[in-house]
Amino acid sequence: MTTVSNPMIELSDVSKRFGATLAVAGASLTVAPGEFVALLGPSGCGKTTLLRLIAGFEEPDAGTIAVDGRSVAGGCAWVPAERRRVGMVFQEYALFPHLTVGENVGFGLPRRERAAEVPRLLELVDLAGLAGRYPHELSGGQQQRVALARALAPKPSLVLLDEPWSNIDPLLRGTMREELAAILRRIGVTVLLVTHDREEAFSLADRIALMRDGRIEQTGTPEQVYLEPATRWAAEFAGAGNFLRGQVAGGVVQTQLGSFCALGCSDRCAVEALVRPELLHLRIDEQGAGRVVLREFRGHDVFYRVLLDDGTTLCAQRPSTEDVPLGSRVTIETHAARIPVFQSVLHNT
Repeated sequence: MTTVSNPMIELSDVSKRFGATLAVAGASLTVAPGEFVALLGPSGCGKTTLLRLIAGFEEPDAGTIAVDGRSVAGGCAWVPAERRRVGMVFQEYALFPHLTVGENVGFGLPRRERAAEVPRLLELVDLAGLAGRYPHELSGGQQQRVALARALAPKPSLVLLDEPWSNIDPLLRGTMREELAAILRRIGVTVLLVTHDREEAFSLADRIALMRDGRIEQTGTPEQVYLEPATRWAAEFAGAGNFLRGQVAGGVVQTQLGSFCALGCSDRCAVEALVRPELLHLRIDEQGAGRVVLREFRGHDVFYRVLLDDGTTLCAQRPSTEDVPLGSRVTIETHAARIPVFQSVLHNT
């Protein structure tokens, strides 16, 4: 668990079970004040349950939760959701359809504060002048900003986002992510985002908490999670990769693509070296040991699948300015600055 002084969120060995299902299994995480952290993982791994535990909508079976230095769950502590100073934006926004935008935003505020606070909040989320409209009269993006304004109304120290862009048109999603993130960073609030979308997590978060089967598998910056995955599972989930088998000798593993450093692995230990697709360079060569069997043009880059003469298949991702035709024989070169190596117990000799 990452050590953070005066954390905004501190989870210690938190578990939650629903019947026979262990949704969260001993999860530990700390989030610093003002930090934007993405809780990233596949569907069903416990992300939303963990978010609900932090918000106070669920009570943990074990472990402790502290928010802004105050114990809110676990042990003898229990602070209800409405007293945690936590704002939450739900996947479906959960706006009241019979209330206007202004009434939705001011719903949780004392009546005496609404006249001043609602216009300020609508200005903050770029919805000034729309207080009298109803949710059905707004676009999806505008509804999302209403939900954010409502979450910010009580001046929370922490905002929780539960897959907020999952129902948005993919063509608009990128712009809306930028807009919402800019608003949250501008006010300096701490943010915990739940998502299964790697691009979303990598592009927005200061730090990522990678979640698997109810546990936090790894925490780190997006670059660390992608380039220095802690486990083979983390390596696969963070993005496409080539796993090259080899055996360690003298701290080095020899693979089809050359030798890589394998510090920390014992000699005669079977390992797999991870080479990301963008670290492979394809050079057209009639005498090359590989042949391009798949070419997918993706605009800014091109994805290639290369079949080596020994039957191994590799994937490469190159800029679209580099043209390697389908069927070309190629020599493969690696940009091997950072190659993680994972011990493979099944293949030890």
